[in-house]
Amino acid sequence: MPGDYSTGTIGNVNRAIDLNSDLGESFGAWRLGDDDAMLGVVSSANIACGFHAGDASVMLAACATAAGNGVSVGAHVSYRDLAGFGRRAMDVPANELYADVLYQLAALDGIARVAGTRVAYVKPHGALYNRIVSDDTQADAVAGAVADFDARLPLLGLAGSSISRRARERGLAFVNEAFVDRGYLPDGSLVPRGQPGDLLSGDEAIAARAVELVVDGRVAAADGTVIDVPVDSLCVHGDTPGAVGMARAVRSALTAAGIRIEAFAR
Repeated sequence: MPGDYSTGTIGNVNRAIDLNSDLGESFGAWRLGDDDAMLGVVSSANIACGFHAGDASVMLAACATAAGNGVSVGAHVSYRDLAGFGRRAMDVPANELYADVLYQLAALDGIARVAGTRVAYVKPHGALYNRIVSDDTQADAVAGAVADFDARLPLLGLAGSSISRRARERGLAFVNEAFVDRGYLPDGSLVPRGQPGDLLSGDEAIAARAVELVVDGRVAAADGTVIDVPVDSLCVHGDTPGAVGMARAVRSALTAAGIRIEAFAR
């Protein structure tokens, strides 16, 4: 039904989960992450659309590899901020943000179709992702752009956020995302980058945390508080050191727990 998404549960166990990663983030001569290896592990790829990272050649290569591996392609839209990797707070008027999101969707979708696939969902990146957790105006600009481009595209983001509400108001399916390699605050938001506990390490611990998120829908916040985190898709950041090994450990632990890895959108 439009406006909602769930992988479905049996008892307390979510028997299928999506595993996504932010990819296609190299630019020109600058290389970031191992897209080819990661695309052999994940079920969905959030591919940069050229505003925070990525360029035409990188986008085409990532889409082609994703298509060859049966990995779903998502548009990883962001503020226009190459210098800051899309992680700097920016005040962008709603009409400009709407147009910027449309531009990125159209660019990636055109390249994806030539590569034999298509954009199947949308995930905002970085500072934009965090801003639309609580900013209704910017959240509505993003949701409006997605709905006007293709109302069949689900939006991937943080549960209980402004963007989740705005997406559903626009008739879009919303997919709850959780992060295996990021710290949480007690209110369910992410520990801001640069603060203690923002990025986690240790493949075994992260893999066990991923299983807990899927099976119990809970995770320990940075202060030790156990919080509820609804999850339909787990994210491993492609630029995190050792990301591929981490993703493999997470996938192995989920599979061992009887949880299938399946994309939520095709």
